[in-house]
Amino acid sequence: MNWDQIAGRWKQITGDVKSEWGRLTDDEVDRVEGKQEKLVGLVQEKYGIEREEAERQVCAWFDRM
Repeated sequence: MNWDQIAGRWKQITGDVKSEWGRLTDDEVDRVEGKQEKLVGLVQEKYGIEREEAERQVCAWFDRM
């Protein structure tokens, strides 16, 4: 799966995103719209982590998809 496919299936995948990052609200996840950079930024902001760590987490999640 690639990020274009993730974006196309975003509504179905939001549950997986929320279970991975429980601090994210439904509205925040909806605003990501399947865009990798938006998800990385949101994870970074909500968890107070470095951008590189947020990117690592998002990539690890993506690889499991």
